[in-house]
Parts: sequence; structure tokens; C-alpha cells
Amino acid sequence: MSAILTNLRNTVIAGVVLAVIIFAALDLSLGLTSFAEGFWQWLFRYLHVASGVMWIGLLWYFNFVQIPSMPKIPDEQKPAIGKVIAPAALFWFRWAAMFTLITGLIVAYLHGYIVDALLLGTQTGQARLIGLGMWIAIIMWFNVWFVIWPNQKKALGIVTVEADVKAKAARTAMLFSRTNTVLSVPMLMLMTAQMHLS
Repeated sequence: MSAILTNLRNTVIAGVVLAVIIFAALDLSLGLTSFAEGFWQWLFRYLHVASGVMWIGLLWYFNFVQIPSMPKIPDEQKPAIGKVIAPAALFWFRWAAMFTLITGLIVAYLHGYIVDALLLGTQTGQARLIGLGMWIAIIMWFNVWFVIWPNQKKALGIVTVEADVKAKAARTAMLFSRTNTVLSVPMLMLMTAQMHLS
């Protein structure tokens, strides 16, 4: 068991294997894998939720833990954050955002509401709720890829810039990260409301 839990790759593989075993056991009793439309809707929703948990989890980690803690960390220890932890977290952060967006659009397509949702529900209230959530998520994704990440590369020294540009980039990245934190609250509310309040 120690070999599984002390290595992240092995831990993730174990989680996937456990999920497959549970799914196979359920399939034997419920007949889930007909690979009909419902199976693909479920699979992409599962992938969407899993990647969304990573995206918003890392967003909240940055805003609730890392940013507020940085002033408390001695200067000689800050390079460990800026050179090791933050770049790794930002890798998973931006790719989780990308995967969440792609799988979310696939889910909307498979359920047949993508156009109505993106048009903000000209047909149904449910499409209006999910559509507004989708647009907020698209804005958040854009912020990650086209504002936060380019500025974080400067702030972390991945891209070499002058000290004043570095400081400005760090502030811009932080402000847009906080913007995404603000947007995450109504986005999550809309994503869950569409299933229950329409």
C-alpha cells in the first residue's frame, strides 16, 4: 500500500483502477455500458466535473492559501514557491481550465442545449441558467490563458523582464485571479441551479 500512496502517479492509477472496478461491478447489476448516448453524456460530465474540481480547487488554493501566505514567508524561502510550487500548480491550473471548458462544451452538445445555452436560453430557463454559467466560465478560461498565465510567466521569472514590469505583471495576475474567484461563486451557483431550479 505504501508504494501506491507514496507515489502520485501510482495513487492516480489506483484511483482510476478503483473507479473502473466500481463501474464494472455496477455494470454487472445495472447494465450501464450499452455505450448509448446516456453513457457518453455521463462520461463527459464526469470528466467535466473532475477537471472543474481541479481548476476551481487550484484557483481557490492560490487565493485562499498561497497569495495571503506569501508575505509571511521569509524572503530566503520564497524561491521555493516561485520556482517550484507555483509553476507546477499553474501548469495543472491552466490545463484543468482548458479541459473543463472542452468537456463542458461537449456535455452541452451531447445534451442538445449548446446553441440555446450560448444564446442565453431563448428557449428554456434551464438553458438560460447553464448558458450564463457557461459564459462566465468562458470568461474565466480566457483570463487564465490570456491574462493570468502570461503575467505569471513574467512574475515568476519564466520570462525575463525588468523589475517594474515583473511587479506590474504580478499585480495584474493577482487581480485577474481574484476576478476569477469572484466569478467562480456565481458560475458554480448557475451550474448547479440549472439542474434543480428550472
